[in-house]
Amino acid sequence: MAYPDIPVLRELGVRLPVLAAPMSGGPSTPALVTAAWQAGSLGFLAGGYKPADQLAAQLAEVAGDGAACGVNLFAPSPVPVSAADYRRYARALAAEAEPYGIDLEAVPLTEDDDWWAAKVDVVLAARPALVTTTFGIPPAAAVRAFQQAGIPVGMTVTSPAEGRRAAEAGADLLVVQGAAAGGHSGTLTPERPPEPVDLAELVRGVRAASTLPVIAAGGIADGGDVNRVLAAGAGAAAVGTVLLRTTESGASATHRAALADPAFDRSVVTRSFTGRPARGLANRWTDAHDPEAPLGYPAVHHLTIGLRRAAAAAGDPHRVHLWAGAGWRGAREEPVAQSLGRLASF
Repeated sequence: MAYPDIPVLRELGVRLPVLAAPMSGGPSTPALVTAAWQAGSLGFLAGGYKPADQLAAQLAEVAGDGAACGVNLFAPSPVPVSAADYRRYARALAAEAEPYGIDLEAVPLTEDDDWWAAKVDVVLAARPALVTTTFGIPPAAAVRAFQQAGIPVGMTVTSPAEGRRAAEAGADLLVVQGAAAGGHSGTLTPERPPEPVDLAELVRGVRAASTLPVIAAGGIADGGDVNRVLAAGAGAAAVGTVLLRTTESGASATHRAALADPAFDRSVVTRSFTGRPARGLANRWTDAHDPEAPLGYPAVHHLTIGLRRAAAAAGDPHRVHLWAGAGWRGAREEPVAQSLGRLASF
């Protein structure tokens, strides 16, 4: 087993070269993050979608358990949608919402920055071990503030060119996300989702473009996958999807069941739930609505979130996003420590 070859991880005493990636929307609970730390890894709280006070409470809970952690934030990078396209899509989805008594045409077009400034303040106050960002290059002032507070900054990139941009913006390390990753792509160009390049090849390309340390993520399902990205030059691997069914995961019962259901037999990249490309299990929703879905984040996310929450609560796997990377069959019902240990044994 290799130790993580990234300065901040070595300084923390992290032993495992496999980290628990942030998963927004509920799966990355404080219990999961704490369990990762206790197993010799580092877990990340997912700041996306949470109000700042909720993120602060989760950071306090992890600290109260004596665990170090990272935090991931959505960098402001809106993808505007026209009012006409938004309303057209709301009408197209109306029948999906009827069983739950939801009127999508009454949902206002909402553009926001996910409480960015307030969350920056929360992170500066809590001083986690590491902060990473996704969806865009964060504002220079925030990068400086984090670093001056002693918090290293990692930026998510999906290509060598993006790696160079992040390095120029002052990143301390890069999270190299492959196209096989579950959930949202961190691409800086959501209108052009990343090409399906093998993750090890992508790591080599980014390493050739930048000297910054690399955490590799995307489609990692077993120890062989971890070994390949470390051999390609990554200092550590990060996994999310394979932890969705663990004891400490906050994934919904509907999501967990779908991951183990042989009827869900492929993953697809879709913008039909949020207006931004994301990989999940194909279901009737993605088959029906992906061709007509507009780009438009976060407006489309706000349009559909109420319906998706209702569907998850009702056990309806065809009206909810089932985020999953290409290695979703590797997700097991077991403690997170067991999953991470298994992945680190190669």
